[in-house]
Amino acid sequence: MVKNNLLSKIMPGVFIVTMIAIPAWYLGTAVPLVGGPIFGILFGMTLAFLKRPASLNLGISFTAKKVLQYAIILLGFEMNLFHVFSVGSQSLLIMISTISAALITACLVGRYLRLEENVNILIGVGTAICGGSAIAATAPVIAATDKEVAYSISTIFLFNIAAVFIFPFLGHIFNMSDMGFGMWAGTAINDTSSVVAAGYSYSQAAGSFATIVKLTRTLMIIPITIALAILASRKAENASSFRLSKIFPWFIFGFVVASIVSTIGFLPSSLCLTLAQIGKFFIVMAMAAIGLNTHLKQLISNGVKPIFLGLSCWIAVAIVSLAVQHYLLIW
Repeated sequence: MVKNNLLSKIMPGVFIVTMIAIPAWYLGTAVPLVGGPIFGILFGMTLAFLKRPASLNLGISFTAKKVLQYAIILLGFEMNLFHVFSVGSQSLLIMISTISAALITACLVGRYLRLEENVNILIGVGTAICGGSAIAATAPVIAATDKEVAYSISTIFLFNIAAVFIFPFLGHIFNMSDMGFGMWAGTAINDTSSVVAAGYSYSQAAGSFATIVKLTRTLMIIPITIALAILASRKAENASSFRLSKIFPWFIFGFVVASIVSTIGFLPSSLCLTLAQIGKFFIVMAMAAIGLNTHLKQLISNGVKPIFLGLSCWIAVAIVSLAVQHYLLIW
């Protein structure tokens, strides 16, 4: 009875968010360089100006938080761990280096700019791993607000678009091999759609390799979110009462299980692909919900600081990826 009552309170808000997410999803499919999540958050922010019934708020909040976590689980169904392990042996050092560069840069530059700590973390993780998906996975772990998520997503988006045009141009100037450029794109460009676009615009071989590297890099969400959960818990409570079981992000465990299921072929590949697509639609829903809870005036009031932070992280990752590749003679 209680569950039914809660469901009836949640559904109106979830329905509204779904109606916003549907056109955002189709526009994202038509314009993949922008992507459904960006359209979702933009539509939501636009509609946030309108006064809405209070009865919608519970469902909107549920979508922004819980549906977002369900989405991360479903994204695991597009992972093939055999591909991940084969590429990981070649790219692990580069990934560790670029992730470290992004997080250290975010910490140092973010403190200098006096940005909120959560914004620093989200932009750093988004740059280091996989853009919006990493931000989506990290936000509930560090209890980020919708405003902080909106700052981070919009910042990452700018550099996703820029990378598609800048990286292939620089790759040709540097006379990079297909494997070298694929490694660079896969480790230094934020979002999967931008990695694919930049990689295949360079060459077919570079695009294929960049995509596999990028999917491998996505798995780094797991150790990063666990580490952040531990740090957040230690800040929130006495270290003597710390227990990993209390703070372990359950949806990351679900992501791992989904990845294993996809890899061993326990479910048909077509079903796994469908589940992953549903997860991506859930991401669009969550971004639309976050947009509905974000006021554009507050977003603009933060100025160019998040953009400068994103630029600093992006440059650091791109340079470190090239430097480590040069050291390993991958070019």
